[in-house]
Amino acid sequence: MSGEQAGPGRTKKPLVVLLSGAGISTDSGIPDYRGPDGLWRRDPGAEKLVTYDFYMSDPEIRRRSWRMRRDAPTLRARPNAAHEAVVRLERSGTPVRVITQNVDGLHQLAGLPERKVLELHGNVRSVVCTGCAARSPMAEALERVAAGDPDPACEHCGGILKSATVMFGEALDPVVLGEAVAFTKACDVFVAVGTSLTVHPAAALAGLAADHGARLVIVNAEPTPYDGRADEVVREPIGTALPALLDRLAAE
Repeated sequence: MSGEQAGPGRTKKPLVVLLSGAGISTDSGIPDYRGPDGLWRRDPGAEKLVTYDFYMSDPEIRRRSWRMRRDAPTLRARPNAAHEAVVRLERSGTPVRVITQNVDGLHQLAGLPERKVLELHGNVRSVVCTGCAARSPMAEALERVAAGDPDPACEHCGGILKSATVMFGEALDPVVLGEAVAFTKACDVFVAVGTSLTVHPAAALAGLAADHGARLVIVNAEPTPYDGRADEVVREPIGTALPALLDRLAAE
C-alpha cells in the first residue's frame, strides 16, 4: 500500500504511520485547545465559534469567528523540529503516512508531500462556501475582513463562508477516514504524538494499529487511554523526543 518497494538485496523498510495531535504544534506557537490550560477549558463559550449550527444560524457568531481567525497565530506559524523530523524520516526512504487531527498545514509546510498527509479535520488555510462548495484561500477572506467586511460572503453565490475545517457538529470526510483506517491496518509502526487519544474516531486508530500487529509508540506529555497497549511510551518534550525517535526509526 505504501508504494515504496525494496530493491534486490535491500530490506523492505517498515511502513510508519504517525497520528499527530495539537501537541506537535505547540512549539510553533499554536495553543493546545483541549489541554489542561486549553481554550475550550478556559472559555467553553468559545466552542460556539467553531460549532456548525451556531455558526450558520448566528451572524454575530460568524463575525466573532472571523475575528478569531484573523487574530489566531495559526496562519503565521512555522514548522518546528518535530514536523521537520517527520520529513527527514520520509526522505530517508522510509514509507511514511501522517494522519493529523490538526488543521494548521504545518506538515506540508515542512516539506511532507501533500499525498502523504491525511487531514481528518480539514485545513484552516482555505475557506469553503456552505452553499456552492467553492474553495478559496483563507488569506483572501481575511483581507476582506481587514478591509471592513466582518462576515465575508461567497463571491460566487453569496453563500456563507467557513474555514475548510470540520466544525463541531460536522461529520468527518468518510473518504479521508477510510484511508486513515486502511493505512493504520497496514502499518508496521504506529506513532501517536501530541494527542490525548480521547477524541474519536481518531483515538481508536491507536488500538486498531495494535490489533493488527503494529508496534505502538505514544509520545505525549499526559497519560492516554492506550498507554497500556503501547510498546513504548515517551513523556519527554515532543520537540526533542520525536526527532530522536524518528531518527532511530530511520536507522533501523
